[in-house]
Amino acid sequence: MLTPLNGGLVLAGLALAFVGAAVSVYAVTLTGLLVGAGAGYLFAPNVVGLVAVDGAVLTAGAVAVGGLIGGFLAYAGLSFAVLGIGGVVGGFAGRFAVGPVYAADAAGIEGTALLVGATLAGVAVGALFGFVLTRTTLVVASALIGAAFASRSLTPASFEAAAAETTVEPLLFDLSAPTFLAVFVLGTLSQLGLFKFGYVTKLVGLLPGARRWTADDDRDGDADAA
Repeated sequence: MLTPLNGGLVLAGLALAFVGAAVSVYAVTLTGLLVGAGAGYLFAPNVVGLVAVDGAVLTAGAVAVGGLIGGFLAYAGLSFAVLGIGGVVGGFAGRFAVGPVYAADAAGIEGTALLVGATLAGVAVGALFGFVLTRTTLVVASALIGAAFASRSLTPASFEAAAAETTVEPLLFDLSAPTFLAVFVLGTLSQLGLFKFGYVTKLVGLLPGARRWTADDDRDGDADAA
């Protein structure tokens, strides 16, 4: 059932997927807000019983505080936020897309070592891309995260199950799912196309707060285009 919360996440996901990098300062802040809110939701069950507050109220408060902290940290440290986003996306891809290919025929410690190695390699590559190819990293990361929410591959129920089971398994989804792939590919191509039009960056620069930093610095000499 599509509730107002689910509908809001779908709209936020579409915004991230199709125009996330073009309005980078907002996209990074929104991503930080979503990640912070998710972390707050997962953390809330750990303090239930320690604080004399109703569970639902405590969860809502944790989500709100987590979202505010995540959004603030992302806005205050945008460059570091991009490194973090690149690392998280890279680690996710390494662990759940690349790692299983190499660890398919391995078991026990060897299989675990291969998965850990693939995850760490993904984090390193993602962070490197975030530093060298800031705009491209934001395009891919915002399209991927946006597609996950827009396609409902990630829903509030997923976070609820993860919090209840204290595991990330409910947050994992099929990267080859048609709806997810469609939004991800279309969003990525759409965002890359936006940057071919110089007026897009100029218009974004007129938005409050956007001029202080825009995703137009892929170390190719166009950092001052905004």
